[in-house]
Amino acid sequence: MRVDEVVSGLPGIAVVRERCRAMAVLDLVLAPGGGYFDFFPGWGGDGVDLASMDDASGNEYGIVFTPEGVWARGFDHESPLSPYGRDPLEVAPGVFDGLPDVFRPFLGEPAFCDEDVPVATTSFWRLADDTAWRAGTGEDVLGSAAWLFEVLLGGPDAYRAHAEDYFETEVPAAAVRHVYDLRPLTREIVTALRADAELGALRADVVRTGYPH
Repeated sequence: MRVDEVVSGLPGIAVVRERCRAMAVLDLVLAPGGGYFDFFPGWGGDGVDLASMDDASGNEYGIVFTPEGVWARGFDHESPLSPYGRDPLEVAPGVFDGLPDVFRPFLGEPAFCDEDVPVATTSFWRLADDTAWRAGTGEDVLGSAAWLFEVLLGGPDAYRAHAEDYFETEVPAAAVRHVYDLRPLTREIVTALRADAELGALRADVVRTGYPH
């Protein structure tokens, strides 16, 4: 499946940002310091936020939210599009084709690069005044975009399925939906997610993500 076909299922920018924040907070509750997802408001200055995923197995993504729109970069370490499969190290043709100039400065961001080369096998974006998500033309033969971004694409049910598999614990659907709705955390919600969780101990990390409190 091509990347543009995958991202056509994404909702608008505001909802994507809310989902990313919710995923980060749920990970903070379920496994403080040890989850997949995170969210950093103001990462690149005022109005520039970063959502990230790192599975600790060599696969990752970063989604940069700016006043001009959103740019996402994903990396599947087994993809034939990996820059590590090329000598010298370089991005595969097509990955960044069509990327608007407003996002191109992020290609040199050290957090996204190795030896000044962007670590990416897939890329997509949406300008603030656009009506759809766009993507590079790199051939995603392994379906990397689909599985890298499947939790983001799938919403609360997809997050719950992921969390139950990854954390090997039952995750209540109602508590997940509470967080996806960005409703203030309560003691009842955090202990439903993790029996020994303490709201007070989590508060600073949760506030850091910009989650309502």
